[in-house]
Order: sequence, then C-alpha cells, then structure tokens
Amino acid sequence: MTAAPSPLPPVNMSEHGKVRYLHLGTAWVQGSMWLKKPNDIELEYVQRMQAWLLFHEADDVADLHAMQLGLGAATLTKHCYRVLNMRTTAIELNPQVVAACRTWFELPPDDERLNVVLGDAAEVAAHTHWQAQIDVLHVDLYDDQAAAPVLDDPVFYGHCKNLLTSNGCMVVNLFGRSSRFERSLAHISDAFGADALWAFSPTREGNTVVLAQRKASRPAQDSLQARAAQIQARWRLPAPQWLRQFKPVAA
Repeated sequence: MTAAPSPLPPVNMSEHGKVRYLHLGTAWVQGSMWLKKPNDIELEYVQRMQAWLLFHEADDVADLHAMQLGLGAATLTKHCYRVLNMRTTAIELNPQVVAACRTWFELPPDDERLNVVLGDAAEVAAHTHWQAQIDVLHVDLYDDQAAAPVLDDPVFYGHCKNLLTSNGCMVVNLFGRSSRFERSLAHISDAFGADALWAFSPTREGNTVVLAQRKASRPAQDSLQARAAQIQARWRLPAPQWLRQFKPVAA
C-alpha cells in the first residue's frame, strides 16, 4: 500500500523593522525582502548565490537562463528577472508559497521571460525538458524545519548537472542542524568532479554556498577582481568581498 504524501506546511510571514520574512509554519526563515527595496537581496548567503556572475561577462548576463529549485521568498527569482533581466524559471512544490510570494513579496505575474512552475524539483531535474538549457541553477531546498537539504545525493546532483549548458553553474545553499557539509560536498563532487567546485566560508548564520561548474575553470585572480568590480558597480552586490571568502575546493 502506497503511503499518502506528507501534507505541505502552512505558509506565513512576519515583519521586523524594514524586512519581511517568509516562514513555513515555524520560526525558521525561508526568505526575506526589504520592504522599500523589494528587488534587492537582503540575506548575505542569498547574495552569495549570485557568485556565478564571476564566471560570465556582465554584458552577456541578460542573454542567460536562470532556474531556481525552490522559490523561497522569490528573492533570487526577482533578482534574476527584474535586476539582471534574465529569462527566469522557478520550480516550487507548494502552491501556497507561490501565492504568498505574489501577495506579500512582489513576485510579478508570468510573462515571456518569467515562468513559475508548480512541480517537484527532483522530477524536474530528472526530466529531459530543460536539459542543457539552464545557465545558472539555484538549489535551495529545505523543509519547514530547515533541518537539512531535502534533496542531497549524487543522483540528484547528476540530474542538476544535466540541466546546465556547457558553461553553466549550479549554486547550492548548504545549511541545516542535522546536515553534514562534507557529506553534501562529496555528493556534489561525485556528480561534478572536485575540480569543478568552489565554496564560500560559512556565514555567521551557518549557510555555506557551494558553486559547481558544468565545465571546470580557474579564472585568473585579476580577471575575477575585474568582474567583481563590475558586478558591484552594475548590480550593487558585494562581489569584491566575495573573493576573500570564495575559493576552489580542490585548490
């Protein structure tokens, strides 16, 4: 007899000062938004999930396709769509999250560049529909307790790799009270190869952002510094600070 699927958690929001937060029925924060700057990125680890910009020319970014597995508070979706002017696809399992993002977090309606899809991230990653079409894949998949990544094994990460274009990047948030960073990193390495991995130092809150390249590269430091300066000037992201904490895993 097949077990009934677990019910989806309720969605609620809170506000503290100038920031609005998304929750899944618990105190754990699933995303946030500056009330007066709704398209900016408030959380440090989410800013770091845009470090893939270091591997692309700034003038080419608007021609790329971004996908988010897990909508959260739609922060990355809005930033890619509204700020970076990219084609953007978001995959979210919980229809309440989509409704909350459109009601409370200023997620715009779908159009020719924005597509929010109700679906299971594992099934989407495994399907052939988007294979080799995604230039940047954001993976931030946590349950209501934020205990560990919901999907975290070499098979899933292999499917994620198949979604990427030849110069594409996957960026993953690794956080959780019961997760083990080294185990997760080993699973990503199994799928992408250790030479393709870059990682930040953990944030104060315990989030470690890992980037995996479809095709491993080692840009020169002066090239990364020049791109970081462009990113900061054009999009107001603290990219020069990233370079002090963002290193190849297999250096």
